[in-house]
Amino acid sequence: MGLLSLAIWTPIAFGVVLLAIGRDEQARAVRWFALIGALISFLITLPLYSRFQSGTAAMQFVEKAPWIERFNVNYHLGLDGISFWLVLLTAFINVIVVIAGWEVITRKVNQYMAAFLILSGLMIGVFSALDGLLFYVFFEATLIPMYLIIGIWGGPNKIYAAFKFFLYTLMGSLLTLVALIYLYTQSGGSFDIATWQHLPLSAMAQNLLFFAFFAAFAVKVPMWPVHTWLPDVHVEAPTGGSAVLAAIMLKLGAYGFLRFSMPIAPDAAREWGTLIIVLSLVAVIYVGLVAMVQQDMKKLVAYSSVAHMGFVTLGFFIFNPLGVSGAIVQMIAHGFVSAAMFLSIGVLYDRVHSREISSYGGVVNTMPKFAAFALLFAMANCGLPGTAGFVGEWMVILGAVKYNFAVGALAASALIFGAAYTLWMFKRVYLGAPANDHVKALKDINAREFIMLGLLAAAVLFMGLYPRPFTDVMDASVADLLKHVALSKLP
Repeated sequence: MGLLSLAIWTPIAFGVVLLAIGRDEQARAVRWFALIGALISFLITLPLYSRFQSGTAAMQFVEKAPWIERFNVNYHLGLDGISFWLVLLTAFINVIVVIAGWEVITRKVNQYMAAFLILSGLMIGVFSALDGLLFYVFFEATLIPMYLIIGIWGGPNKIYAAFKFFLYTLMGSLLTLVALIYLYTQSGGSFDIATWQHLPLSAMAQNLLFFAFFAAFAVKVPMWPVHTWLPDVHVEAPTGGSAVLAAIMLKLGAYGFLRFSMPIAPDAAREWGTLIIVLSLVAVIYVGLVAMVQQDMKKLVAYSSVAHMGFVTLGFFIFNPLGVSGAIVQMIAHGFVSAAMFLSIGVLYDRVHSREISSYGGVVNTMPKFAAFALLFAMANCGLPGTAGFVGEWMVILGAVKYNFAVGALAASALIFGAAYTLWMFKRVYLGAPANDHVKALKDINAREFIMLGLLAAAVLFMGLYPRPFTDVMDASVADLLKHVALSKLP
């Protein structure tokens, strides 16, 4: 087994063992076992960084073995600069989520931890798959653990939210399966994604394929107007579920655009690029305004995620290196920042059992350490220079200005809205005198919560102050993708 196989199957193996032998009476041992599994899984991904060769667009760490030989389906894995950081981000967030659920989850602990470990392996599989059918299997399989996480450990309306999440994402994916089968027949019986990227497809075929992929990936991102499932799911999901959903699962859809929509249907991508830009700007501006009027902290951050992911799809479809690289950087940064925002809300919810902004006020007086972390994450969510939230958005805005000044100006306006709703929430929750007895009785974060938030704070600051390791890795792959899209001509 190569490094990628180990990164995929190690957390899955730990999760399966937990399901088989874990019991609530052994909750302490279960938690430690899950943490060891998450840490080992993360450590396995670190050699990927030391061995990765930047400056080439070729796939690295490639593994290939027959899977379903009759239909020429292969277990085919590999990484390039586009998918590299998403694998490391997934393994890192998995460690944070296990720490976050340490004391909070008291029933079915083994199943909770197992669901996240298995989900982590499956998502790494999505980012690593170079075979179309293998990608689809991993992509759809991620729905199962997340469905269970929402449906078992969620809030009062968890069943409704779990079904909404499952149906929205599954319905879009069915059209993608049709597209994959069509590409299989057109390529002479191959599921190799690289082969599909050089097929001489007609304009009609490319358009149909583009929208078949769009049906799955736009819902997953989610893009406006198919974003309505996300706030409901975030409100009902447990804190760890919200963190993984925002930090990683939304990126599965954005990644799909880069791996399928743009390289396989490049002419259609160029033709419909303006539509995607318009939808992205609506997400950035309108959804940002919607976030301002939210009274539930989780809903506010959920709408904020939709607005931030609008920058990602905007960056992809302005078709210049600055925009695409900035969008990928934004995906990574949003992974850190959104996870931190949801986990911060979880810290308050664990103490007061309310997500309503009106239930708080003056938290800084009783939880000064926590308030310092929350301020950093709020600033990153606003896109403050020196934090991870700034780098990707700034690159996308510069790329958008290069593409069209009006598009760049509209995208930049989102920074104002982001600052408005984030700082207004921070002011009402944290500043001023303690608002009620609940706030007066709050205790500051413990060592476990400090470690959890400290790791995310370090990641947010490191990426904001020194983004070069993130951008250098992807430059060659982004340039190769844009060259392919630009040079593609209809047969």
